[in-house]
Amino acid sequence: MSKKKTFNDKPFAYHQELEVSITTLTNLGLGLGRVPLGGADAEPRWVLMVAFALPGERVRARVFRNHGNYSEADLVEVLSASPHRASPKCPLFGRCGGCQYQNLLYEEQLEWKRRQVAELLEHLAGVSLPVSPVIGSPRQFGYRSKITPHFNAPRPGRELAVGFLLQGSRFEIVDVPRCEIATEAINARLAEARSEIRRRAGEGAFKRGATLLFRDAGGLVATRHDERVAETVPLGPEEPLRLRFLAGDFFQNNPSILSLFAGYVRDQARSGGARFLVDAYCGSGLFALASAPAFERVVGVEVSESSVSFARENAAANAITNASFQAGDASAIFSGLEFRGDDTAVVIDPPRKGCDAAFLRQLFVFRPRAVVYVSCDPATQMRDLREFHAAGYAATAVQPFDLFPQTRHLECVITLRRP
Repeated sequence: MSKKKTFNDKPFAYHQELEVSITTLTNLGLGLGRVPLGGADAEPRWVLMVAFALPGERVRARVFRNHGNYSEADLVEVLSASPHRASPKCPLFGRCGGCQYQNLLYEEQLEWKRRQVAELLEHLAGVSLPVSPVIGSPRQFGYRSKITPHFNAPRPGRELAVGFLLQGSRFEIVDVPRCEIATEAINARLAEARSEIRRRAGEGAFKRGATLLFRDAGGLVATRHDERVAETVPLGPEEPLRLRFLAGDFFQNNPSILSLFAGYVRDQARSGGARFLVDAYCGSGLFALASAPAFERVVGVEVSESSVSFARENAAANAITNASFQAGDASAIFSGLEFRGDDTAVVIDPPRKGCDAAFLRQLFVFRPRAVVYVSCDPATQMRDLREFHAAGYAATAVQPFDLFPQTRHLECVITLRRP
């Protein structure tokens, strides 16, 4: 870390080293401990967050940033290791900011993710409800089917780094020859692309940096956002779902767990006895088409016209005739539906920022029987949960899925019902 010109030196000097006992993990994947202020015998009140330190460990850490009520520090040395500490598979772990948990046994990753969801549920939503054990990924490495490495503007005399952000940095890139959580097909294509980019950089082809795209679909790697790709999702012994979409479009990036994930959403949506399903934020149709056999009619709604076109193509390609898709204006998502809310389940999978107020108002006016809320950010999901409770909905099940092994990220599915 480079020292900022306006470094706040309260309560610790820049690069001051401290010993601290780590007691928990934050939902950002940071080890958290408390250190005393005002002498060794003072009560340890000040929060210190240390990347790559694990609960139960005693570590030496070097402060690089002070905030109003906590400090951030780099891990210098593990003085007493956790029994759950593992050997990272990637030699760049600890420098590359892509993974946070390669040093933690996978079973413990799942348990800490469950705890973090439970804490957010209680503290942000004010709900005491058991959180089911996290459903783990069948593949813990080599699972990721899309990556977006970067490179900065070339500098004379320096080899061009192509990879991901340095841990704790917003600008510096770590050179990543191979990503251990990406598929083998992506890694093969990444090696080729790195050589080509460096060759072209040496010829002066780049005046600024760029972000690359690699999307693996069945072993074929697309590198342009507008390339059409396909993913097959097995839903049962004789029930595969084949979906086509653009390489740059949003689609879940862990194919190994998609059948479990989509199957759970379908089962929760139909468990309340609703006859109809609305899939808001439907994208290219994953949840709508996976759930169609369980409902009389399914309607997918999406603000993106191109995604709606793909969803319609996917319905036809899979011979699903009871699902239709419409491009919905954000101000009128549920207008024009021919069935009542009290006989309908709604699946929502919003962006990381969660649901906006306009969408929630429309949803509560429609008054569906049940809502299955899928989220890649449990913090914003729990914030929205307060609005659901105020509107008369009660959470009945909380099921996390680990779509992102070795990282702090997860997907959480909350089922809400209206009494």
